[in-house]
This record gives sequence, structure tokens and C-alpha cells, in this order.
Amino acid sequence: MQKIPELVCPAGNLPALKTAIDNGADTVYMGLKNATNARNFPGLNFDMKSAMQGVSYAHERGRQVLMAINTFAQAGQSEQWQKAIDTAVQLGTDAVIVADPALMAYAADKYPDLRLHMSVQGSATNYEAINLMKDLFDIRRVVLPRVLTIDQVKHVIEHTDVEIEVFGFGSLCVMVEGRCILSSYATGESPNMQGVCSPAKSVRWEQKPDRMDVRLNHILIDQFNPNEPAGYPTLCKGRFEVNDETYYALEEPTSLNVLEMLPQLIDIGVSAVKIEGRQRSPIYTAQVTKAMRQALDAAAADKKHFRIQPAWSNALGKVSEGSQTTLGAYSRPWK
Repeated sequence: MQKIPELVCPAGNLPALKTAIDNGADTVYMGLKNATNARNFPGLNFDMKSAMQGVSYAHERGRQVLMAINTFAQAGQSEQWQKAIDTAVQLGTDAVIVADPALMAYAADKYPDLRLHMSVQGSATNYEAINLMKDLFDIRRVVLPRVLTIDQVKHVIEHTDVEIEVFGFGSLCVMVEGRCILSSYATGESPNMQGVCSPAKSVRWEQKPDRMDVRLNHILIDQFNPNEPAGYPTLCKGRFEVNDETYYALEEPTSLNVLEMLPQLIDIGVSAVKIEGRQRSPIYTAQVTKAMRQALDAAAADKKHFRIQPAWSNALGKVSEGSQTTLGAYSRPWK
């Protein structure tokens, strides 16, 4: 039986954390209620009381907790990001997920025993960048951006002893994570700085007699028919008029789903598989965690005869963006 990659699941709030643990997550990742994490939405994330409860709940059941401090400190406000590191240590989290090299330096200097994971927001797409972060700050794990093929992931693993974590399910990003400033053109706020892609305060839902208009800071992003599910507005997944045609000009709403590639991910030595979606509901977390837990166990137990079960596909299909899934960059046979 091969080593099973760690299943890392989203915890947008305390109920989501508990349901992830209860449905088989090895590890959960969480953020604080401020701009130090890249899912800084109203109603999400943890204050000290709920964070303490969440860490205790996980540790009592032998699971791990990661603190996402994965935005870049703003000029003159670095103390807030440093305090988030201090808070993660105070809470007893097992590692922090960081993107800002200055914050890595702070953590490595003040807490040399604190385990550091390099966030996908750090945009490390090659082993040279990863090994540099290891040499400078003793980074133990890196979350790879969702732009690499399976062969490119394998190439990275073969040239570093840093653990490699990849995304297995959830929303896709058309950009290389950590380098997107698209929403700032509409709202003045960047996900890399303020921790929000399409901040909620800029979102407008306008119900018309025959449709739903969705705007981002007064820019029309999409129009939905009465029976059409209305997705959350982001510039990269909006429909736009181009040469007299209206369509998804940048990217269609779809979710990454690597079920069929789990044996390959195990075979090349991936250390962890991550589920995206701290902004999603606890029901989403439960369905995805349960399906991925069962699939990972099955793939590791018998890689040769691994088959996707209908129940897994059905569960993931129900919570996929646009009700469709893709292998994304993992499957690019021409590369």
C-alpha cells in the first residue's frame, strides 16, 4: 500500500472545520478575520475564541491545523501580518501558509521551530524558486499554482526535498496565483493585498423582470436568466461582448477535479492534495472531503485497479462551478 497524500481541506468557519475533520480531512486550513488571509470576506474566518475551539477540536482527533497568512503585507502595516504569525503560534497551529518573503523572514527569525508552508500566492512554479525559499527560510512545503502539467509537477518533485502540495478540487484561477491584480481594475482592491477577489462590498445583484444583472463596482459582469444559477461575479469568469458575440471571454465557470489522476499524483510523490473553498458552505466541505477521502484511500490501496465510483462523481458534480469539471493544466498532452 503506497503512502497516501495528506488531504488538506478548507475551514472557512468553525462548522466547516468540524465537518472537514468529521468527514476525513487529515489537515484543515483556516484564516483570521482580517486582510492577512486571501479569503477576507464578511462572515468568514476566525476570531480568537473560535480559532481556539477549532484547533482544539482538530488536535483532540489527531488532525492538523494550518493558518493561512497568505497575502502580502501593505506598506506601513506590517505589524498586522507579524501579529498574525504571533497569533498562529499562540494558538498552537501546526504550520503557517505564507506568501510574503518578508513575513517568512520574520517567522523564521522569531520562531525557528515554526513550520512554514509557501502559499500558492507565492507563485513558485519551478524547483529553483522552491529551493531558494528552503535555503533562505527553511520552507517545508510549497503549494503549487494550478498552471503546471502533471509532468511539470513531477519534474519539480524530482529536484527538491521540499514537500509538494497540489490542488485536487475547487475553483480554478485563470492567472498564475499570486500575480493577479485583475479585480483591482474594477474595485481598487487586489486579492494579493486586501485578501479579496471581487470584494463583497463592490458586488451588486439587480433583479430585473426577465433577468438578474450582476455588477462589480457598477461594471456589468454577467446577466442570468430566471432559471439559470447566478454565480459570484469575478472579472475573469464574466461574460463579455467581443466582436459582437457575448461569451466567457477569459474562462468559463468550472471546477478542477483530479479524481482520475489520483494514482498518478500518488505515484510521482505528491505530499498533499488540497481542496479549495474556504468561501463555500460546510455542506460543500462535507461532500468534497468525504468523496476525496474515499477516493484517495482507494487509489493508494490499489492503484492499478482504481476506478472512479459514481457516488464520488455525483457528490463533486453537485458542488462544481457551472456544474462542470476539468483536469485543468494537469492534462496538456502536447506539452
